[in-house]
Amino acid sequence: MAKDVDWSNLGFDYVKTDKRYVSNYKDGKWDDGVITEDDKVVISECAGVLQYAQTVFEGLKAYTTEDGRIVTFRPDLNAERMIDSASRLEMPPFPKERFLDAVKQVVAANREWVPPYGSGATLYIRPYMFGSNPVIGVKPAEEYQFRIFVTPVGPYFKGGAKPITVKISDFDRAAPHGTGHIKAGLNYAMSLHAIVTAHNEGFAENIYLDPATRTKIEETGGANIIFIDGDGNVVIPKSNSILPSITRRSLMVVAEKYLGLKVTQREVLLSEAENGDFKECGLCGTAAVISPVGKIVDHGKEYAFASGMDQMGPTLQKLYDTLTGIQMGRLEAPEGWIYEI
Repeated sequence: MAKDVDWSNLGFDYVKTDKRYVSNYKDGKWDDGVITEDDKVVISECAGVLQYAQTVFEGLKAYTTEDGRIVTFRPDLNAERMIDSASRLEMPPFPKERFLDAVKQVVAANREWVPPYGSGATLYIRPYMFGSNPVIGVKPAEEYQFRIFVTPVGPYFKGGAKPITVKISDFDRAAPHGTGHIKAGLNYAMSLHAIVTAHNEGFAENIYLDPATRTKIEETGGANIIFIDGDGNVVIPKSNSILPSITRRSLMVVAEKYLGLKVTQREVLLSEAENGDFKECGLCGTAAVISPVGKIVDHGKEYAFASGMDQMGPTLQKLYDTLTGIQMGRLEAPEGWIYEI
């Protein structure tokens, strides 16, 4: 039986569900892990995560398909990205097969919280890991905890995706050779002041430029960027500092294999947006899939996209409809993309 929840009015907020998964790393190995009802984390006041921000996380979703199955979308890529993130912060990677098994366990244990098909809502899955033992000198922790909780979330856009206005940020998101390519909590902590500043100025998000030359578009605080050029081709900014978004990588396959579009990954100059070389722009990520951008504001100069401020552009709409169709089971998925719970 599904929980008595007003699925259509859920926001993108934390709702405590019944069960979560916990595994601890001690003496060089991960324990077997358990499903528990205890939602409280108890750690030392000197825990590595509290002193030196040694924490990484992931985000994915479970869906109810049209034919009533509960599925997740490409969790193997989340497992691999979390291994990369952990390795970069000198944390012991949580093994890929263990990660996939933990996702299945925690979704199955909370199946009553998976929103019904057609509600627009989904079950958001948050795996995360942190240094748990006392660390006072600057060094990696020796003990870690890996956890997954789930929470039902509503559609990112109530009443459809209206194009947003974004600004060129004066802040840098990531340093060259830094940690921009991993999903570490520290990357998001340093973006908070920038996003609050943008919101206070009336913008929905920041676009960050490359920190070296500040001429190339990289990504936003929480999403990768995709452009559609005048010929209807997909153009993706390329940089060593960009987080490898699973949604973006999936959209690239959808564009080529399902829609027959040409996809190019390359350095994208801000001047190209200024010159009107792109007809559509969108931000892509797990939460919204695609958020259309109607306008970029660069210190008072406005670069508007031909797709306008009323609705998502036609090519992005096709990409969105196709990817969500795959996720929800309306369209056949490439092999290995859908994991049934």
